[in-house]
Amino acid sequence: MAKQTSSEFAPLSIALLTISDTRDENTDKSGNYLAGAIDAAGHQLYEKIIEKDDKYRIRARLSEWIANPEVQIILCTGGTGFSGRDITPEAVIPLLDKEINGFGEYFRTLSIEQVGSSTIQSRALGGLANNTFIFCLPGSVNACKTGWSGILLQQLDFRNKPCNFVELLPGMAPK
Repeated sequence: MAKQTSSEFAPLSIALLTISDTRDENTDKSGNYLAGAIDAAGHQLYEKIIEKDDKYRIRARLSEWIANPEVQIILCTGGTGFSGRDITPEAVIPLLDKEINGFGEYFRTLSIEQVGSSTIQSRALGGLANNTFIFCLPGSVNACKTGWSGILLQQLDFRNKPCNFVELLPGMAPK
């Protein structure tokens, strides 16, 4: 990754994980939306995978990406609710070095306009593991649009001021 010398756009390498027992490549609307949004923003989709709601398979996949220096950002969609199979937070949190508490808080604030008080059922979260940012969004397309356009599009852009996540990545701070 090239070191930034100014506040110009810096494309990031983003891995995308859809977590679902029921989705496949043809029905993964949220994952497909995020893949398109990543591309439209000028970032690079490192890999897109669908994984079943199994916390050990999820952890194994995430651990592989966390250990890979080519992956800077991991986006997950699905499994953040309260049903018996929703285990994304339980799978992800033990892998994190730091949680970004404000990510989930701000996501729920933004989604109030769409889903009202049902936003309290969202367990969207963000964190950092081995200098890799991980963001977990609910599995609905609307929730992914809210998280991407309301938070991630700006925070994954070096030009967002006064601060952004890009400048916190190794080798990405301006000279």
